[in-house]
Amino acid sequence: CDTDIKATMPSLPIERGKPGAGLVAHVLTAKYCDHLPLYRQSEIYAREGVDLSRSTMADWVGKASALLEPLVAKLRTHVFAGSRLHGDETPVPVLEPGKGKTKTGRLWTYVRDGRSWGDETPPAVSYFYSSDRKGEHPKTHLASFSGTLHADGYAGFRDLYEPTKPDKPAAIQEAACWAHVRRKFFDLTTNPGTHPIAEETLVRIGDLYDIENAIRGAPPDRRKTVRQSQAKPKIEALRRWWDKMLSELPRSSSTAEAIRYAITRWASLCRFLDDGTIEIDNNAAERAIRPIALGRKNWLFAGSDKGGERAAAILSLIETAKLNGLDPEAYLRDVLTRIADHPINRIDELLPWSIRHQDR
Repeated sequence: CDTDIKATMPSLPIERGKPGAGLVAHVLTAKYCDHLPLYRQSEIYAREGVDLSRSTMADWVGKASALLEPLVAKLRTHVFAGSRLHGDETPVPVLEPGKGKTKTGRLWTYVRDGRSWGDETPPAVSYFYSSDRKGEHPKTHLASFSGTLHADGYAGFRDLYEPTKPDKPAAIQEAACWAHVRRKFFDLTTNPGTHPIAEETLVRIGDLYDIENAIRGAPPDRRKTVRQSQAKPKIEALRRWWDKMLSELPRSSSTAEAIRYAITRWASLCRFLDDGTIEIDNNAAERAIRPIALGRKNWLFAGSDKGGERAAAILSLIETAKLNGLDPEAYLRDVLTRIADHPINRIDELLPWSIRHQDR
C-alpha cells in the first residue's frame, strides 16, 4: 500500500513545448475562425500580463498543422468520395519573401453537403491553397472525383467537363449557378437608369427560389417531380422571353451581355430540373468562401505559400466542425489532446461527426 502509482503523461500537441491542447486550440480558432491575426493575439495576451510573442504562436500553428495532416487527409478523402460537390475559389494576398510586397495566391474550396435532399452523409468542406489560379489545380484536386460539380463560369473548370476518351462521357458534369445569373441582373438594377428587363428577370428567378425553398430537405424524387411540374415551365418561359429580348436589345448593352451569360450555360443551368440531388445554385461553396473574405480584411495577407497551405488545412477542420454543429475550439482542443497518441489506422474516429457521436 506504500507504493506510488504514476500515470503516464499524455503527449502534448507541441513536442517539448509548454502549451497544452486548450491554448493551441484557442490560438488556431482565434486566427482562422475569429479572424484575429497573431500580432493582435499577442497584444491581447500582453494586456493580461502574458508574454506570448507572435513568432512563438506562429511556431505553434506550424507544428499543430503538421500534427493534424493525417486527419485533414482523411477529411479530404471523405469530401471527394461523394458524387455531388460545390466548388469555388477566392484570391488571398500572400507575402513575397524578401520583396516587401504581396502576390495573389488562391484558396480553393470544395463542399460535400447533401442535407438539402435528405442525404444523411456528414457534410464536410475541404480547402486547398495554390500560388496561382491555373486550371491545373482543380484538375489535381478533383482527380479522384466523379459526379456533378456545382461551380461558376470560371474557365479553369472547363477542362474538367471534357471527356478524356471519345467514346466515354466526362467523369465530371457541370451544374451552373442561378445565383451567379441573378447577380448579373441585380448589378444592373444598382446602376442609374431604368432596367425593366433586369427587374423582371429578378422576379422570375425569385419564383424559382420560392419553389426550391418549399422542397428543401425533401427526398430527391419529390424534388424532381415538383421541379418538373412547377419550375420547368417557368424556366422555359424565361428562355423564350430572353430570346425575344435579345432580338430587340443592342448587342453591346449590359442587359444583353447578362442574358448571353445565362444562355451560354443553359444546359448546365437546367441540369437541376432532372435530378433531385443537384442544387439550383452554388451557394454552399459561396458560404464556405465567406470566412476567407472576412479573414482577408483582418489578417490582410498570408505570410508565405506555406502559411497559405496551413490556413487551408486548419480551415478545413474548423469549417467542417461548424457544418456538423460543433464548437470549433472545443473540437480542436479534443483532437489536439488525443491525436499524438491516436492510432493512425483509426484516424477517422477524430473526424468531426465521429467526435459528435462519441459525445452523445
